[in-house]
Amino acid sequence: MNRLNPRLPLVFDTRELSRRPGAMIEMQRTVPAPNDLGDLDLIAIPPGQPIELDLRLESVMEGVLVTGSADATATGACVRCLDPITRHVGARFQELFAYADRAAHHHEVAAEDDDDDDVYELVGDLFDLEPVIRDAMVPAMPFQPVCRSDCPGLCSECGMHLAEDPTHHHDQLDPRWAALQILATPPGNQEVADTREKRN
Repeated sequence: MNRLNPRLPLVFDTRELSRRPGAMIEMQRTVPAPNDLGDLDLIAIPPGQPIELDLRLESVMEGVLVTGSADATATGACVRCLDPITRHVGARFQELFAYADRAAHHHEVAAEDDDDDDVYELVGDLFDLEPVIRDAMVPAMPFQPVCRSDCPGLCSECGMHLAEDPTHHHDQLDPRWAALQILATPPGNQEVADTREKRN
């Protein structure tokens, strides 16, 4: 496994636990969001947006058990009217970061059992929480974000926000009568008639 950079905001040091089962550390940390945290076309936590972490690190026989929560603000666009929206995103997680020797044993057993489960692993005394944060927070975001549950969206004809005028509508002209509509339109209104014909 590649070495971890202890200066990265989502890399944590467990030396204080000293591999003593039962030892525990609680901490709060504000970290910048990593890149691509969400669906960038719909809703995501912007890179660098603060994520509030509340963590408990416990030393166990197999490694370090990390339990915690993450809270941040996601931004995106309503899928109905395209207005910008913001949403609180909160997620809880619990993952074991195994000591290297324990992880190696798990990989051997998993190979025998044809098990594809991933195992998070300590690199020395360090662990990287980014994949855990990503796995916890992305599913917590709305799949189809809307500005409000009853958002009526946009007019399919002109793109007007229907919430601004609930009675908004367009008269549908039968295409078979389009030529007569042109003949019935005074010369000064021909451009309007042409526009209507294009719409229909």
